[in-house]
Amino acid sequence: MVEPPYLRICEDIRRRITAGELKPGDRLPSTRALAAQQGVAMATAAKALTALRQAGVIRSQPRVGSVVAPPPRSRAGRAMPPDTDLNRDHVVRAAMLIADAQGLEALSMRTVAARLGVPTMSLYRHVTGKDDLVLLMTDRAYGEAGYPPVLPDGWRARLELGARTLWRLYARHPWLAQLGSLARPLPLPNLIRHGDYLIGALSGLGLPAARVLDLQILLFSHGQGLAAHREREAHAQADTGLTEQEWGDTQIGQMRTLAESGRYPHFAHMLDGLGDGYDFDLDALFEAGLQALLDGFAHLIDREGS
Repeated sequence: MVEPPYLRICEDIRRRITAGELKPGDRLPSTRALAAQQGVAMATAAKALTALRQAGVIRSQPRVGSVVAPPPRSRAGRAMPPDTDLNRDHVVRAAMLIADAQGLEALSMRTVAARLGVPTMSLYRHVTGKDDLVLLMTDRAYGEAGYPPVLPDGWRARLELGARTLWRLYARHPWLAQLGSLARPLPLPNLIRHGDYLIGALSGLGLPAARVLDLQILLFSHGQGLAAHREREAHAQADTGLTEQEWGDTQIGQMRTLAESGRYPHFAHMLDGLGDGYDFDLDALFEAGLQALLDGFAHLIDREGS
């Protein structure tokens, strides 16, 4: 009986791990690269990686991709030295480094303790738990950027400054955009500081207080909503082993088939107009959306302002 190609790939990767060619934490090739190396279809390569992941041989690491998992015996905890110099600042900074590198899903009291080289229980002398820690991380992240003493002239330029300041924070800490509901804002001093700045930029225009808050929420949600896709894309890339462009390459055939069916004429026309393809650029989308949003603000201010 002929062995399925995906099983052959699985056995080859297992052999390389056993021989020490691949060590725990080493990154595996992406689905596209693995398919090219093994001379198989991308679906076959993806099936092999999925089987290895389900068997615990490899694991998905956000922002990295598929990596060799540690052997079971190395997953057990080990004794750590006492935290003689540990303080809250150390704990929060270590947690932010983990979230920046691997996403919030990788964050736990245990992973923070392991990074600091201290017993997990020692962290509870400085934070009450993970929820408390995440709030401290969030407030610190928002506090990393402020506004100059001399502000640009005009409400539009000031709102652009505020929106871009927040956008840069989301790029630096992609997990940040995942936190906080628009309907349930977090009562954090540094987050309110950004909101206060945006509200200040809209003050003096003759708008009712409720309308000012509406516009501040809309501007805030524009950046937060787009930025949330950075973290989602990082997880998707880790799970599939495909970059956004590589994933698009696997879907274009089916997209073309749908376009050529005649049922979606506008979609087909758009695909034809794209020519060599579409460069999905979140930064460019953010700027385009910001200007469109502010154009709408201008019309509303002219109509409702005094």
